[in-house]
Amino acid sequence: MTRIAALPFEQTAAGAQAQLEGIRKGLGFIPNTFATLAHAPAALSGYLALSQALGKGTLNAKSREVVALASSQVNGCEYCLAAHTLFAGKAGLSAADIRSARDGEFDAVARLTRQIIESSGRLSDAQLQAARDAGLSDAAIVEVVANVALMTLTNYLNNLAETAVDFPPVTV
Repeated sequence: MTRIAALPFEQTAAGAQAQLEGIRKGLGFIPNTFATLAHAPAALSGYLALSQALGKGTLNAKSREVVALASSQVNGCEYCLAAHTLFAGKAGLSAADIRSARDGEFDAVARLTRQIIESSGRLSDAQLQAARDAGLSDAAIVEVVANVALMTLTNYLNNLAETAVDFPPVTV
């Protein structure tokens, strides 16, 4: 049972409604995680602003989905695993790639994501050098951290709220 209900569109603040309409236009519906974030319009706005900014960064859509999958796996977020499994498939990842990304083994981005979360960002010099040796620039490394932060927001919110999953379920 959901502990913080997704707000019905009509009950959201006017500013949040405009943002939710943008999400509906892009995805065809308003996912429950955004309707839950809408309880705090500033949080919704901040999430969307960072997400949009990162969409124009160094990491491509496939790499951002790898971060989302690895983060959601470590943080145990069933909602985000379901959503980002769907989005990762659309970004070109196979089922095997998705499983590997979830496990932090797919590529340097997946490994770095897992290391950042498991160490609370306290990577060793060797881990950081391994990411660079694997081809990640400092810009990409910083963007992995920013994407981890973005995912941590939704992972933690969904775990706390027990957000009802409105994406195809993921098999473990």
